[in-house]
Amino acid sequence: MITVSRMLNRGRSRAERVRAWLVAAGAAVATFLVCTAVRLADFEDEGGSLTGLALALLAVPVAGLVHQANRLASATRERRLAALRLAGAAPGDVRWLGALEGGVLALVGSSGGGVIYVLTHLSGPLLPVPVVVALVTLGGGVSGARAGRHVVASPLGVVRRARVRGPRVRDLILFGAGVGLFVLGAVVKGGFPFVGKYGSGVVMAAGLVLLLFGVTLAATWVVRACARRVGRRARLAEALLAARLVEADPRAWARALSVVSLTVFFGAMAGAQQAMVGYWQAHALVDVALLVALVTSAVALVVHQAEELIDLRRSFSALAASGVPESSLSGVLVRQAVIAASPVCVVAAVSGVAVVVVTTLDVYQVQWLGWAAGRAVVMAGVGVLAAVLVALAARPLLRGALSTDVRA
Repeated sequence: MITVSRMLNRGRSRAERVRAWLVAAGAAVATFLVCTAVRLADFEDEGGSLTGLALALLAVPVAGLVHQANRLASATRERRLAALRLAGAAPGDVRWLGALEGGVLALVGSSGGGVIYVLTHLSGPLLPVPVVVALVTLGGGVSGARAGRHVVASPLGVVRRARVRGPRVRDLILFGAGVGLFVLGAVVKGGFPFVGKYGSGVVMAAGLVLLLFGVTLAATWVVRACARRVGRRARLAEALLAARLVEADPRAWARALSVVSLTVFFGAMAGAQQAMVGYWQAHALVDVALLVALVTSAVALVVHQAEELIDLRRSFSALAASGVPESSLSGVLVRQAVIAASPVCVVAAVSGVAVVVVTTLDVYQVQWLGWAAGRAVVMAGVGVLAAVLVALAARPLLRGALSTDVRA
């Protein structure tokens, strides 16, 4: 299997090599962030712990970027693997090769990130490094295997098997469970039997994890509702087409915007904390990390935009052939970004502020809500603006998709 993977990698195009470097770089950044977070978590002061927690959580958007890059690479990678199907390889063999490629890229990137951490933190703990490298490598392998599950390689070519899924009730259940556990830990606090405050911390941490996934998945309901409303009131063909495209697959947009929503969530949460406590230096580091996460979010959105254009290039080419100008199709992409990003960013910003307020309900003062609300509005606006800028920057991708389909 390794020999076959090496042989196939010799035929990679320039775009595939760029995506491979993107996966490796993402794995390196994630490894460095998590290792640094573990080191800062050992500090006694709250500022160091806050910064460490922020760095650990910001590894999540980087992991989302890695998975998006793997999804985009799946179609082009399996064009090379179609020849193996002709030789008798099963679809499972193709997915195993995807897992192997994703795991190797993650191993190379995480090893590089671990080396950078060791060189920059010679006095820090080195034991977590191999553990983090192993976890990131495992994640890369799983992502590589799952990224190709919707792509079918056959001797006759490659087909993207779309599995469009709308909102599901279990998404709301996940969100509700996260809110319930978090509120339970915040209210009971040290009243847990036998474990006391540690039980409260574990319950709140579990609730926060469920809440993060719940906000991402439950946003599908809000995205679909917003798209339906815009579609009913649309007066322009571009707005109607954009709304119908988002409504047809709201889960894909919620998944793609999960990286942005996490950044908005952490930014709003940090703003609510800044209003009530000090540690401005630590919060400044968190804000810098949020800017890095926002750049990562933008890159992840570019990857999603490229993936969507691969799926829609025939439809867009038909519209272009019928006389629709390229600027109008670009306007559809921008309106899609606004329709999908606006509700996702608003929900994420409100959830981030709510987490802090609920946790400190007994000490949080009303005058602090002004700063927290302002910071939440800014973060939501920045998230929507990032999605719009990515859509505007995707015009060369749109032009390339149209020209590729015309040549085909």
